[in-house]
Amino acid sequence: MFARTTTPWPLVALFLAGYLAPYLLPTTVGRLDSGLPLTATQAGAVGSALLLSSASAGFLLASKVDRVGARRLARFGLALAVAGYGGAALSGSVAVVVTGAMVGGFGSGTATAVAATGIAAQRDPHRTTTLGLLGVSALAGAVYLTVPHLGPGHGQPLAATALTALVVWPLTNRLPQHTATTPRTRRTRTPLPHLRAGLLLAATLPCWSLAQNSLWGVSGRIGLTQAHLTEATVGAVFAIGLGAGLLGVIGAGALGPRLGHALPIGAGTALIAVCIALSASATDLTTFAAGEIAWNTLYPIVLSYVIGLAASLDPQGRWAVLVGSASSLGTAAGPLTGSLLAAEAGFPTMGLVLAAGLLLIAVPMTATALRAGSRTMPVVEITVETSAVPTRRSYDTAAVAPR
Repeated sequence: MFARTTTPWPLVALFLAGYLAPYLLPTTVGRLDSGLPLTATQAGAVGSALLLSSASAGFLLASKVDRVGARRLARFGLALAVAGYGGAALSGSVAVVVTGAMVGGFGSGTATAVAATGIAAQRDPHRTTTLGLLGVSALAGAVYLTVPHLGPGHGQPLAATALTALVVWPLTNRLPQHTATTPRTRRTRTPLPHLRAGLLLAATLPCWSLAQNSLWGVSGRIGLTQAHLTEATVGAVFAIGLGAGLLGVIGAGALGPRLGHALPIGAGTALIAVCIALSASATDLTTFAAGEIAWNTLYPIVLSYVIGLAASLDPQGRWAVLVGSASSLGTAAGPLTGSLLAAEAGFPTMGLVLAAGLLLIAVPMTATALRAGSRTMPVVEITVETSAVPTRRSYDTAAVAPR
């Protein structure tokens, strides 16, 4: 259904629109409890509800993108994001903000599902994922630098997410329209390949994402209350961290599959555990900046290889969507988990607990990457258009999706 174009910009844009809300989570959650009558834990719960709604969209739509149509689903998701986040940004009612965040979250998840399905079908999904991560990191960094200068209130980060979805809308014209399912295509649908590896990856990713977003959801509060920094300084640290993440993603894109999956995922997760413990224990600018910048550098690198590994398990993109949605479950629980751990045990203890959990989860994730990387996927025939003359070339599907 998706064309194997050199640079699928509509998919990159959809990826950006879908991932922006999680990237803006610290400022969104931080401004909820300052702009609305909510406690820090309640604000974290709103962030979790947004991300849980996003995850539910992925689970519901994992196998329906081709059937419903990429363009139709993408437009539906972007419309929900504009309406939900826009309504939440403009309202001062807690009920409206919570409802809007959940509606917008479902829209973000829908856009991400379409993007993940299309990216998995590309000749080089790692490159497309890298471009998407570069875009969302750059945009989120710009928002973090801008929002502190726009005055108080909860609406600015939500409005930025809604406007992004609105800007991406015109690019959906280049996505495939609805394609009717014929009896032949129903018969030729294949079951999920690499079932054991896919299930293990889907089972471990919620824990991995939970640890990441437990820190990310309270990072703003760590900087403001424990390190005693201003909002502008915390925003600048986040922006620098996201800029460093851009460099990391560029490096990961240049390396591509040369390192395999096991080393970047296993060693990268262990290093992230150290960064989380350092950031959570920060009491000054130096320690806070070191932990956050190092973590933001490593996180998108490891994430790009995890997404790529999932994409390589099924060229139809089903594992990419299912694993991404499973990851979103952990992401959704992150803000509330981080808030509860911090409230009960303090930020430093929270960091140590999350770091220990990451070190444990790195073992099965690395084993999955090793097992998946040792397989040789069957050779398939793919029609490639060169100029006006269609030719047929044989590709190893592991090379088509080099994860």
